[in-house]
Amino acid sequence: MIYKHLSTQFDAELSDVSTRLLEMGGLAESQVAQAVYALTNFSGDVASQVLRQEERINQMEVEIDAELQRVIVMRQPTAVDLRLLIAVSKAIANLERVGDEAARIARTVQRLINTGVSSRLRLPVSDLSFAADLATAQLRKSLDAFARMDANAAVEVLKQDDQLDQEFDGLLRKLITYMMEDPRMISASIDMVFVAKAIERVGDHAKNLAEATIYVVKGTDVRHVSLEAVENAVR
Repeated sequence: MIYKHLSTQFDAELSDVSTRLLEMGGLAESQVAQAVYALTNFSGDVASQVLRQEERINQMEVEIDAELQRVIVMRQPTAVDLRLLIAVSKAIANLERVGDEAARIARTVQRLINTGVSSRLRLPVSDLSFAADLATAQLRKSLDAFARMDANAAVEVLKQDDQLDQEFDGLLRKLITYMMEDPRMISASIDMVFVAKAIERVGDHAKNLAEATIYVVKGTDVRHVSLEAVENAVR
C-alpha cells in the first residue's frame, strides 16, 4: 500500500522503490534458505551459488539507495512519504546484512568441506535448519507487513522474536555439550555456533524491518522500547 497524493509520477516512483525493496527481500530470503540447504546437505556447489548471489544483493542495495537519493532531491517529500523513503533506506541496509549472514553460512560450509568434516559427524544441522525456517518465516512476514503497510502484522513479528532467541540459546547449550563430550567436535561446533548466530541475526533484521513498517504507518520510532509500548503506539 502506497499513500496517494496529487503527483501520479511521484506515486509511481514510490511504488517502484517499494517493489524493488520487496524483490531484494525475496532474494535475501532465498539466499538464506539455500545457505541452510548447503549446510544440511554439505553441498559446496550450492554454497558457491549463495556467494555469487551476494553480489546481486549488494548491487541492488546500491541501485535502490541511488534511486532514493534521486527521489528525495527531486520531490523533497514530507510527512508519510519521507517516512516511507527513510524506512526503505533502513530496510535495504538490513536486507543487505541478511545476505551477508547467508554468505557467512555458505563460507562455513565450504570451510567444513575443505577441512574434511564428515556430514556423518554428530552436528545439530536439523536444529539449525528449524531455526533457519523460523528466521526466514519472520523475514517473510516482515516483508508482507511492509508490502501491506500493516502495523498490526508488524507487531506480531516483534512478538515472535523471542522464539528465535530461545532456539539460539538451546542450540548453544547443545553445541557446548558436544564439545565437552568429544574434543574432536570442538572446531566444527565452533563453526556451528557462528552459523546459529548468523541465523539469529536474520531474525533480528526481520524485526528491524517490522519496526520500520510501524514507523511509516504510525510515525513513531519503536526501536529499543518494550513490546507493551509498541502495542500502545499501534493502537
